[in-house]
Amino acid sequence: MTKVLTSPGKYVQGKKVIKQIGDYIKNLGEKALIIADPIVKELFLADLETGLKNFDYEIEFFKGECSKVEIERFKKKAAAEDADIIIGMGGGKTLDTSKAVAYYSQLPVVIVPTIAATDAPCSALSVIYTEDGVFEEYLFLPKNPDIVIVDTEIVAKAPVRFLVSGMGDALATYFEATASAVTRKTAMSGGTPTMTALYLAELCYNTLLKYGVSAKKAAEAGVVTEALEKIIEANTLLSGLGFESGGLAAAHAIHNGFTVLEETHAKTHGEKVAYSTLVQMVLEGRDPAEIEKVMNFCQEVGLPTTLADLGITEVTDNKILKVAEASCSKDETIHNMPFAVDAEMVKDAILAVDALSKNFNK
Repeated sequence: MTKVLTSPGKYVQGKKVIKQIGDYIKNLGEKALIIADPIVKELFLADLETGLKNFDYEIEFFKGECSKVEIERFKKKAAAEDADIIIGMGGGKTLDTSKAVAYYSQLPVVIVPTIAATDAPCSALSVIYTEDGVFEEYLFLPKNPDIVIVDTEIVAKAPVRFLVSGMGDALATYFEATASAVTRKTAMSGGTPTMTALYLAELCYNTLLKYGVSAKKAAEAGVVTEALEKIIEANTLLSGLGFESGGLAAAHAIHNGFTVLEETHAKTHGEKVAYSTLVQMVLEGRDPAEIEKVMNFCQEVGLPTTLADLGITEVTDNKILKVAEASCSKDETIHNMPFAVDAEMVKDAILAVDALSKNFNK
């Protein structure tokens, strides 16, 4: 079987690198459309302007949802401005929108995350939602971003919840890649996992367990430490390469299932993925000690381990079955698991995690 590893053209990470952004992108184009979260104008515009002092650009602000309507709006803006490069600056949905706009506009894309909340920055994928925030589909892109630039000082000053959320998203990487490697189904890279991808996924997991708590404390203080640098790299690069070239399985499918419940919409992607990773572990029948280890990590850093943590305070079998049925949709990645999975199994595993967590807290 053909093995494939895919990655961004260049990955740049460090303190204050936003002030050198022009040096990294100068060979990609002459005029940029910057798709930015509104917070960029308030907090980072001066540093961005310093980095782009010799560059022609226009800034347009993201409205909050990576939807087809929003993608079309920016596509028209890029054409109207005669842009020859797209720069996405903000959180995961802003970055996914930027990648989609660049794809439809046939332009290079530079990704500048302001948080380390997901592995979206490095991937050749955009997750499309309805305007109401319900998962709609994956947009698979023909290539990864041309450049990813991560200013760790910016990430350190972001709300700590986003860093923790990124750990939740990254937590799934190892478990999903391990499951996908057994079935040898084609990953998003276009081939089966390489040894490199699987080792990167394992490194991601080990880095989270070793440095996660210390990195959270650094972020709470708003400072950049080596532990924080390692977790930002795990959340962004290791998780991105690991999931895309290693494969997805149950955890992200169950995350998508949770989006059908309106009460979960206030929770981040990574928060839902963390709980869903525990659900996958229960489905697999993993050693209870291993499940307890991951549950303990989640609780230490502040990731959800109960349905109440996800905002689901009124739990019924029918409600959880709706989540499970959505998780098991025909094209979902849950079917990459090395055994057949149905909605009833997923429902039971979701409820089991909730019960295990409550018992674990006693």
